[in-house]
Amino acid sequence: MKSTDTLPIAVLGAGPVGMAAAARVIEAGLTPLIFERGSSVGTSLLEWGHVRVFSPWKYNIDDASRRLLDAAGWTAPAADDLPTGREIVEEYLVPMSRVPAIARALQLGATVTAVARVGLDKVSSTRRTDTPFLIRYRDKNGEQEVTVRAVIDASGTWLRPNPMGVNGLPVLGEGDCDRISYGIPDVAGERRSEFLGKRTLVVGSGHSAINVAIALLELRETDPSTVIYWALRRHGVERLLGGGLNDQLPERGALGVKAKDAMEAGHLRMLTSFSATKVTTTDDRIVVAAIAEGSPVELDLDQIVVATGFRPDVSFLREVRIELDPAVEAPPALAPLIDPNLHSCGTVPPHGVDELTHPEKDFYIVGSKSYGRAPTFLMKTGYEQVRSVVAELAGDAVAARRIELVLPETGVCSVSPSPSTSSTSTGCCGGPAPSAVDACCVADAEAKAEGRSGCGCGSAMVEVERA
Repeated sequence: MKSTDTLPIAVLGAGPVGMAAAARVIEAGLTPLIFERGSSVGTSLLEWGHVRVFSPWKYNIDDASRRLLDAAGWTAPAADDLPTGREIVEEYLVPMSRVPAIARALQLGATVTAVARVGLDKVSSTRRTDTPFLIRYRDKNGEQEVTVRAVIDASGTWLRPNPMGVNGLPVLGEGDCDRISYGIPDVAGERRSEFLGKRTLVVGSGHSAINVAIALLELRETDPSTVIYWALRRHGVERLLGGGLNDQLPERGALGVKAKDAMEAGHLRMLTSFSATKVTTTDDRIVVAAIAEGSPVELDLDQIVVATGFRPDVSFLREVRIELDPAVEAPPALAPLIDPNLHSCGTVPPHGVDELTHPEKDFYIVGSKSYGRAPTFLMKTGYEQVRSVVAELAGDAVAARRIELVLPETGVCSVSPSPSTSSTSTGCCGGPAPSAVDACCVADAEAKAEGRSGCGCGSAMVEVERA
């Protein structure tokens, strides 16, 4: 037995994947130590707690977590119900946090600030693999340190939203504006007064942006003076209608229909090929200078919502030997499976320890953070990730490399049309592509024939809504 074998395994983040990792560690007869920055498990989910996800409960509960909960007398939610982010926390993660084996391991209000090897910097190689990790964190008592045998980073990406600029940088003046919100703010609920009767710009082309636009349309029904600009940075409305909005998952397809109807009625003012150049903030207004369809525009606004995705934070991993794909910022073996430049349709295959391994032995990034900048993450795939990783840490290399997850047919290409959308399309993006064409649907085939990467409907997988 190595000297590190009796040490706990650190799990960074107490969201669904982090808690699943802890459950797997417990089942393996090992000891987890869970660090959560917030005062509750699932803190990041609570920040978009008003949003209903598109996948039902049966795909959102990890098997090991369920076994722990069932043993504690838990009553599971209805399998086919669609939960909100808050319901995932309150009905699943909070009960799990009260299971004694989890409760003993859980450190709330503990923000991890650094990970290293004890007594070794990043350059030092001598006895590195036999040296425990050092976790440095800050809690109510100040700065703390603890040693662990392995690290599973499930801290997510919620705290690192992408900025408004098309070049990946904040637009000039963006950082000085306190009326820019990122992700999916509760515009029709807690923050209603800030958006009702106001002029709002929504930037983004994914389902997070659709969620925000639909919520603003609800406000417009109450107060018609509510003005909604929706800016698409990289393509026109046609691609959005052919991909992201033409979605056969019932709840998400319904959102698409609402957005399309609002566009046709002129209730959404669409700005395509949008590139903001400067944000100027005064006491009562925001002025955004931009280029849209090749022409300069200037928008007089009250609020801006940027829903352009997220990126991983690796700043606290400077002393750990990690390797990331230069474009996607995912582990190099995983990146080709999820690269949005390469994949326009279908599902990401189940994957595990081999795709998640870094040069630093016994260190793994899992969950949405493992996807780097790729936009779509399937929660159940995250559960398979941690099952594989913990099996490896427990010494069962065979189980670690055995695929135990059978994914549901989650792509829009294989989901039956819902009643709410069947009148507007026939199957995925206009129906199935001809068998001789390497495409998932008619829209995908047409896009590729024109030299484009595809219709983008691959973003319509059952996922955790990540803004």
